[in-house]
Amino acid sequence: METSLFDYLLPPGVIAQQPAEPRDSSRLLVLDRASGRVVHRHFRDLGSFLRPGDLLVGNDSRVIPARLRGRKATGGEVELFLLRARGGEGRVWECLVRGRGLGVGVRVAVGALAATVVAVGSTGVRLVEFSEPVHPSAQELGEVPLPPYITAYTGDRERYQTVYSRAEGSVAAPTAGLHFTPALLGALREEGVAFDTVTLHVGLDTFKPIESERVEAHPIHSEWAELSVETARRVNETTLAQGRVVAVGTTTVRTLEWGATGAQGLDPAGSESCPWQRVAAFGGEVNLFIYPGYRFRAVDALITNFHLPRSSLLLLVSAFIAQKHREDLDAGRRILLDTYAQAIEAGYRFFSFGDAMLIV
Repeated sequence: METSLFDYLLPPGVIAQQPAEPRDSSRLLVLDRASGRVVHRHFRDLGSFLRPGDLLVGNDSRVIPARLRGRKATGGEVELFLLRARGGEGRVWECLVRGRGLGVGVRVAVGALAATVVAVGSTGVRLVEFSEPVHPSAQELGEVPLPPYITAYTGDRERYQTVYSRAEGSVAAPTAGLHFTPALLGALREEGVAFDTVTLHVGLDTFKPIESERVEAHPIHSEWAELSVETARRVNETTLAQGRVVAVGTTTVRTLEWGATGAQGLDPAGSESCPWQRVAAFGGEVNLFIYPGYRFRAVDALITNFHLPRSSLLLLVSAFIAQKHREDLDAGRRILLDTYAQAIEAGYRFFSFGDAMLIV
């Protein structure tokens, strides 16, 4: 499968620079993946397309203040961008760095923290050891990063967190959840739609374009995720009661689908499923690459934003649409790109601060 098939023309003006206010006033494009039919609404209308007994599942990971600024002993300015913790103490981190001469042994002062470069990876990522666990100090010293395509936002960085964020660890927001408000979640609950969460700490690789010529050659990244016993039970009970599991975002999809395959010792590329449970609880690394041809086992509907060309997220959404077209795996790509063209024509806003899709 050629990666170039998942490219599309993106006018710069459609990239959202500001979030919708209030959150649930963003637009909602509803796509029937079987027929390709499109309906235009607002996110506050989400309940019109859900049913009593459905279960919404969001990613409760919270974006950390990952951008730290410091100085070397020589006075040179340095930027450390936290990617992921290595070990449970929170003192050793993989980091992207900006600054000169940051080889092994170089020390950087970040406020009251001392940071030492202990290794340099082949891709330039540094392994940095801090004098103390980073999290408490990062809340004061760090900056919550925004994606590089958002260049004009100066508002409250809390707007780049979901209202249900809880577990700190992401360097980018699970953006499909940014549209929810407490009031909307409460209204959905009164209508019989349940809400639960998983955790997947989002890394920068999530948004990287696929650089290989063929999709299958792309080395998928891994991210830490957790599906609790309680949430797994609720997913399984929802299925038994013939409700739908509605994933809020692609990171939630990857977590739930890993719970349906890898967490149970099943091959994600295979066709088998566990006969007595839809998902199993787990905690650990997830490196599930979902592209057309993948068989979804856990997710029945998907809420997602509009994604970058040639991204693994775009492939995942194409695969989800293609699930309804088993005899034509390319149908998902064609329907999705046609829907994107309609969205651009209709003035939808794309990417992290942009509008949403509901795919049923």
